[in-house]
Amino acid sequence: MIDRNPSRLFVLDTNVLMHDPAALFRFQEHDIFIPMVVLEELDAGKKGMSEVARNVRQVSRFLDELIDDEDTGTIEKGLVLNKLRIDNGSASPQGRLFLQTQTLTNELPSSLPGKNADNTILSTTLSLRQQHPDQVITLVSKDINLRIKARVLGIHTEDYYNDKVLDDANLLYRGIDALPDNFWDRNASHLSSWQKDSRTFYKFATSTMGECYPQQCLYSSEVEDFEALVKECSEKETTLQLANNYTRDNNSIWGVNARNREQNFALNLLMDPDIDLVTLTGVAGTGKTLLTLAAGLQQTIEEKRYREIIMTRVTVPVGEDIGYLPGTEEEKMTPWMGALLDNLEVLTNTENSGEWERAATAELLNKRIKIRSLNFMRGRTFMNRYVIVDEAQNLTSKQMKTLITRIGPGSKIVCLGNIGQIDTPYLTETTSGLTYVVDRFKKWQYSGHITLQRGERSRLADFASEAL
Repeated sequence: MIDRNPSRLFVLDTNVLMHDPAALFRFQEHDIFIPMVVLEELDAGKKGMSEVARNVRQVSRFLDELIDDEDTGTIEKGLVLNKLRIDNGSASPQGRLFLQTQTLTNELPSSLPGKNADNTILSTTLSLRQQHPDQVITLVSKDINLRIKARVLGIHTEDYYNDKVLDDANLLYRGIDALPDNFWDRNASHLSSWQKDSRTFYKFATSTMGECYPQQCLYSSEVEDFEALVKECSEKETTLQLANNYTRDNNSIWGVNARNREQNFALNLLMDPDIDLVTLTGVAGTGKTLLTLAAGLQQTIEEKRYREIIMTRVTVPVGEDIGYLPGTEEEKMTPWMGALLDNLEVLTNTENSGEWERAATAELLNKRIKIRSLNFMRGRTFMNRYVIVDEAQNLTSKQMKTLITRIGPGSKIVCLGNIGQIDTPYLTETTSGLTYVVDRFKKWQYSGHITLQRGERSRLADFASEAL
């Protein structure tokens, strides 16, 4: 059936295609093989409006275009993958796609009884290995248990790595760094400073700083309270802008002051109208949601910079799903927005107010704050809006792309999340959509990122984050 003899042949599991429809085109010069049972599982998963169902339908369309007008003989010899022009962010594939056109039988050991789909894929892979002993046959799957069974049978197996942003989550861009030791002494001869629009700027040679990114947050261990953001960076020079100090009581944002260096940098990013995208990561209790809401209320209600605040998040439960929720779109989303609503109570501080004041505050917030479901974002355009995406670590890279491309002129989007708490199946710290966005946008001058480190919720929450 396979008359070519490349170095490797990859057998794809169903979950790989469900996760990334363009996986067909990401194996460069190598050939790929799709068992018939995978096509059956794809057919069973094509119905519905979920992200997985949409991915399955896209895979079916790709296969239909590849197989269109091809006779049986051509299918058995392999479909040329570069027949389709797919912008997948990598070189055009030079391999071929083989579909199972004949029965491949191989007796599985008695330790793997039954005829479920996973065992059928293992049997097919074993048969391919017997038919092509001179090739490296690799089973690609995101199912850990299937990979374990494959290794027990001596089958070479791998996870699907193409969607992996980083090799290690610890390598993720933190958005904050300290200036090198003796920085001021080494730059004294070619350091210039000036003031413009009540802001202080510094310019120095890049070679003394090392690699830096736009909107990167820098501080000095030699000069107390020196905090600045990178505004321009080139091969020859770098320009810093002194950060606003939001730790002082007379410079609060909607009654909120920064309690540490990272929170101060976060407020500088959130309050800057020239920054269109802000990403905040950090463990529970570091103040991501509170700071974001405070900045949103300040710029929406006080400064009138945005028309309204849009809140959204992916509806992935931590435990058992409680089932369908009654009411309108906003009423259905309310249970998922508990964290945002809790912070709103802190920011509005209406506990000691009268009934009339509480009602007036609630009415004002209801007019300016809208809760929207992620499921209905496709095709929308948000103009002059302050968009908050909570629990963004549970979004895939494609979902993040869908959200960010909804942002129109005059709007700002803030993505919050803790990549250490991912509830979405098949997503990890290195494949999360939030990780993807942080890494891809770090060089763009209109985006900023900061990793919040110190917990400020309570001493109990802070200790629990470290000890549990």
